[in-house]
Amino acid sequence: MMNFSKSLIKWYLQNKRDLPWRKSADPYPVWLSEIMLQQTRVAQGMPYFLKFIDAFPTVNDLANATEEHVLKLWQGLGYYSRARNLHATAKYVAYDLNGEFPGDYKGLLKLKGVGDYTAAAIASICYGEEVPVVDGNVYRVLSRFFGVTTDISSSLAKKEFRELAAQYLPSGKASEFNQAMMEFGALQCVPKSPNCTDCIFTADCVAYQTGKVGDLPVKLKKTKITNRYFDYLVVKDARGRSIVNKRSEKGIWFNLYEFPLLETKKLVVVDEMINLIKEFPEFSFVPSNVELLNDVVVHKLSHQHLHIRFWEVITDKLVKETISREDIKQYPFPIVIHNFIEKHWD
Repeated sequence: MMNFSKSLIKWYLQNKRDLPWRKSADPYPVWLSEIMLQQTRVAQGMPYFLKFIDAFPTVNDLANATEEHVLKLWQGLGYYSRARNLHATAKYVAYDLNGEFPGDYKGLLKLKGVGDYTAAAIASICYGEEVPVVDGNVYRVLSRFFGVTTDISSSLAKKEFRELAAQYLPSGKASEFNQAMMEFGALQCVPKSPNCTDCIFTADCVAYQTGKVGDLPVKLKKTKITNRYFDYLVVKDARGRSIVNKRSEKGIWFNLYEFPLLETKKLVVVDEMINLIKEFPEFSFVPSNVELLNDVVVHKLSHQHLHIRFWEVITDKLVKETISREDIKQYPFPIVIHNFIEKHWD
């Protein structure tokens, strides 16, 4: 069998993408990129990384930012707990560790929002520490090349794949090997319809040789999806001003802003919803007109599908708790609300 590690690193050095966080071994941009790229593709994450580095060139700059500024720049990346953990960790590193990231895998694991994979990535890339990384790309490359049929959603999978990766991690080459594995999974050994005929491992890949590329890695656990029904009430008072609230409940979109919300157990018909809006207990006024502004938008999150409608709620009164629409645009919103504002507000 060909030398797996040597061939992989050689492929990486010839094919790796020119990514800004690969320019130095400074842990700050590497950490930032790793947090952003959890559950996000590089193409989607890159503009966000560049925005963050521009706004917060150092971990101290990020620590000194307001949470609203951080969430506003994060808007659209999803999984907003990542942004809140990012901010909390920046504060901890800046204020408690004098701006210096922990210098090894074990220390990095203590940071909020940093798990096995992220700690291993930073430790190996920045410090050359010989710890294997295991992410979705690594599961895929190893399971296909070696023909591993363990269910990657099982409790045993991480340990088994870590041990397998560690077995092939060459001494003194942790940074190149780990990045090579992740890059190979991202560019060559992709989830669907990989170009196997143009692959360096064709002759030795168990999945290719046995016709099982589409079956590996094995993942049996299916995510249970909950459907939720959100009706957002976009107030327009006598001055054209609106109301927004900050989501204070833990869960999706915590600490982001939204319009007053009516959540129901199922999709309510238009006439019935208009009556509910006119009796909305949080309003200090009775609407003079209510109008549906859109067809249902289905916003898909990992465990939830949100069925969202927006309603214009008009009053000819001055409403004290309203804010100008220009000011509202500066607030951090879930992307589905941000998109509505961009489309419907001049």
